[in-house]
Amino acid sequence: MKTLSRYLAREIVAATLLVLMAFLGLFGFFDLIQELGDIGKGDYRLQHAALFVLLTVPGHVYELMPIAALIGAIYGLAQLAAHSEVTVMRVSGMSTFQALRSVLGIGAMFAAVTFLFGEIVAPEAERAAQALRLKALTSVIAQEFRSGLWVKDGPRFVNVREVRPDTRLVGVTVYEFDADNRLRSVTSARGGEYAPPNAWLLTGVTRTVIGRPGEPSRVENAADFTWTSDLNPDILGVLLVQPDKMSLINLHRYTRHLEENRQKTDRYDIALWKKAVYPLAILVMMALALPFAYMQVRSGGISLKIFAGIMLGLVFHLLNSLFAHLGAINTWPPVLSATTPAVLFMVLAWLMLYRATRA
Repeated sequence: MKTLSRYLAREIVAATLLVLMAFLGLFGFFDLIQELGDIGKGDYRLQHAALFVLLTVPGHVYELMPIAALIGAIYGLAQLAAHSEVTVMRVSGMSTFQALRSVLGIGAMFAAVTFLFGEIVAPEAERAAQALRLKALTSVIAQEFRSGLWVKDGPRFVNVREVRPDTRLVGVTVYEFDADNRLRSVTSARGGEYAPPNAWLLTGVTRTVIGRPGEPSRVENAADFTWTSDLNPDILGVLLVQPDKMSLINLHRYTRHLEENRQKTDRYDIALWKKAVYPLAILVMMALALPFAYMQVRSGGISLKIFAGIMLGLVFHLLNSLFAHLGAINTWPPVLSATTPAVLFMVLAWLMLYRATRA
């Protein structure tokens, strides 16, 4: 039985990797086409675009793995069924439960890889990709630390404690230097909003102007202050970490931070549960693929089964997004919004498997 399980695993893993490579190539091609429009802006060249696309691959691996596992498993099992190998396995004593256990074991391996990519590889690669693109396109250099976001904006260094999803700034400190790299002023503000085309309106401002040698320094307070800067909402949109791009640890920490400041956490709670459930969805996809092995050849060729797998994968992806938005709008329990698509597909997998084995 172990020999049959290893053979089954080899076929499914090979098919899944083939499907994943095809998807990554397709998505990478479209990403590169999208980047071609920015080539020539600033120092952004073709090699920067190619490296940017390469750095986004881990994120695509995380997003596409459940769909690739579903289609790959269907393809691998359909190939075995077409050559009557599934029939031979059943005659050799492999029961439906044993086959299910085997494919779930393969799914557990894919789930572990997906979790690794989602928590470690993809966030770091995404951060490096955005930093590369931002540095090549603009003169703004930015880095995120525990103290907040730090941005080099010409002769100024800017610290932003928090960037809201609507690109409003909270807790802004601007350090301005002269041509000799001497600190000339420090401007602190409670918050700021963008004032097109190239300025920010800071509120609750305290500005300390450091005098030259022999001159006194002075402190100025103002209700608002206009800060001219190359920093704009488009750049902040790139720097802002979206909930679905955060790791579980960072999501948990940020959710607690919002709770302590009595802010809404619905969006981040749903993202947290989705992040926890998403790798496990691969197990559901593998269970959903198994019934295709028991369908007779007359029930549809390999092409039709693969098409059905693609449709199921798209429906799962759309339901994931739909329930996340509906949950945020209707204030559903986050665990319900995140797990409902997987539960629905689990029920569908059980019904299909029951029908296929009884046919």
